[in-house]
Amino acid sequence: MSGAMSTELLTLFGHFLLLSLLSIGGAITVAPDMHRVMVNQMGLLTDAQFNASIAIAQASPGPNVLFVAVMGYQAAGLTGAAATLFGIMLPSTTLALAAARWGHARREWRAVQAFKAGMAPIVIGLLFATGWILSAQTPGWHHLLLTVAAALLVWRTRIHLLLLVAAGAVLGAMGWI
Repeated sequence: MSGAMSTELLTLFGHFLLLSLLSIGGAITVAPDMHRVMVNQMGLLTDAQFNASIAIAQASPGPNVLFVAVMGYQAAGLTGAAATLFGIMLPSTTLALAAARWGHARREWRAVQAFKAGMAPIVIGLLFATGWILSAQTPGWHHLLLTVAAALLVWRTRIHLLLLVAAGAVLGAMGWI
């Protein structure tokens, strides 16, 4: 591994450590910043590779955070996958375990309830930003319509998410998006 690659991996690891602490609501909520760093700033991925990483991981069974490993793998192979995955998982997992225990023990406290209520709009805003980043990279309006329709269906119905993913795959195979 060259010195430049080691520096890039260390930079990725450090950035994903920081993003891990900001990823309230899941790693997908910080995808816009991952895009900024990996595509725009470091040039490790193209827009198509970034979008494909998320699509492949979201369509696959398993935790949603796997898209981070796919991005790292595309950028720098197995060491890239390890750098991004351990970077995103280590702080948030440690903090989540500690905070969950602390919050559960104090769940009747007004401050704990207010914190939970206050975080909800932030998470929703971050999810909108992620949807925008993912859909803005593809030319045309069909994908924007599909994004809005899927968001409304998830919000207002009990349709299983896998059915929506399957519908998106069918529309993609038909060339609609």
